[in-house]
Amino acid sequence: MTLPELYFRVRENGAVVFRVDTENRQRRIDMEQIAVANVRNGDIKPHGDRTLTEGEKLAIQDWISNRQALLAQRDVDDIHRAVDHLNLTTQWAQSKATDDQLESVTDALLLAMHDLRNVLVRKKADRLASK
Repeated sequence: MTLPELYFRVRENGAVVFRVDTENRQRRIDMEQIAVANVRNGDIKPHGDRTLTEGEKLAIQDWISNRQALLAQRDVDDIHRAVDHLNLTTQWAQSKATDDQLESVTDALLLAMHDLRNVLVRKKADRLASK
């Protein structure tokens, strides 16, 4: 099995980047931090006084691009799940919910749905107006 040259420890806004080294006398895996990558703004900050090679910079930039695409895909997938949850919530309210259960969630749901509807209608109108 061949290990990658770089390992990315994912964190909330990007990753800590390590160089993977197996070429030592003990034949153990050593990981040396070389940079921090920011997915939100694409910044790459070398760790300490380190200077990144062009290959490392390209590999980190590729990782950032792939990660941004994955996160965007997950965002859309989460919204599709939210639509499913709304449908399941409707079915629950229609067929299973007790009066007390409905009383405990109705105001919060109505406000959230009203807010969402306002944003969606405004965004739809903006898209139509720009065409």
